[in-house]
Amino acid sequence: MKAIKFTSLLVMALALTIGATGCKKKPVDVTKIPGRGTQIRDGVPVEPGNTLGNNSSGSDTTFGGGPQPSLNPDDFNQDRTALAAHTVLFDYDSSVVRSNEKGNVEAVASYMKSAPAGVALLIEGHCDERGTEEYNRALGERRALALREAIVADGADPQKIITRSFGKDRPADTSNTEAGMSKNRRGEFVVLHPK
Repeated sequence: MKAIKFTSLLVMALALTIGATGCKKKPVDVTKIPGRGTQIRDGVPVEPGNTLGNNSSGSDTTFGGGPQPSLNPDDFNQDRTALAAHTVLFDYDSSVVRSNEKGNVEAVASYMKSAPAGVALLIEGHCDERGTEEYNRALGERRALALREAIVADGADPQKIITRSFGKDRPADTSNTEAGMSKNRRGEFVVLHPK
């Protein structure tokens, strides 16, 4: 009788453990968080800003204006004022460039098309304080990549544009109001001049 009760308890414990943990699922189309290990998708390393998702033919679709150049912003003089007036704001939990922000995107693209040789652009993606650090880093990266893609579509050279996500680490407004948080959901443009 004791063996039957013991066996029943073991079976119930095993069933609860399996039910609680479930099966491990492989993430699909996850954006790499800067400073973390290289993302692996389908057994192949995926570089940040290079490819995301699959199209119907099964081949990779480029996102963010194609592969990013290997530029290091620290190797440049950073000018945060030249394009500060063209900061792009985003809706809550969105990386879609709003139609009322197209003028800012066009102005940045025009600036980059006429920029002298050696000048590059850093696009920084930012988020408000809601959400986890990892989620906001990924959302900030998607915002920066969406802006890069829009600027490249307007004719700027993709080899002169890089992106970086700061998530919620650098708020423009520290108030906890909706108006303050809306200022933090942004993409900023930093002009990189050769040293």
